[in-house]
Amino acid sequence: MLAQLRDVVGLRRMPPKHHPTPLSGGDRKALAKELRKSRAMTTILASQASEARAQGEALIRMADKLLCESWNEKIWADGGPIDPSPTVDQAINSGYSWLEIECSRCRTKRDVELVALCHPPTTLVHDLASRLRCSKCAKAGRRPPATLLQLAPRARQAAPEM
Repeated sequence: MLAQLRDVVGLRRMPPKHHPTPLSGGDRKALAKELRKSRAMTTILASQASEARAQGEALIRMADKLLCESWNEKIWADGGPIDPSPTVDQAINSGYSWLEIECSRCRTKRDVELVALCHPPTTLVHDLASRLRCSKCAKAGRRPPATLLQLAPRARQAAPEM
């Protein structure tokens, strides 16, 4: 089944490269030595690639964290949703998986878990302000928008979400 799927998609495995065995003993030894070097180099390069990937992911995580902290400072200083804001996925990647919001009518503060929200990967955090509504005011028949306060690494309180 997997082989058929590979054939359909075009992901066939390449056969191993054939190295004709030389007739002389010295040439056979030289070929064996070069093949050992090549196989050793393959493992070295693979380990360097995985280390570089891990370092790159750590740098991306650090950049996302700095972006979220910068946005938190801007929103605190300017007092409103700042455009541009980090995306929801950048906030989650940086460890800021909670959004503190406040109802613009009753001033109730709530924490919203960003992981639990259904969102496309490129949704900006400041775009969530128009989508989030207060559940307390909804019972009274009103649907005021939420005011964004800040991104947080953990929930401030165990209150129900908006």
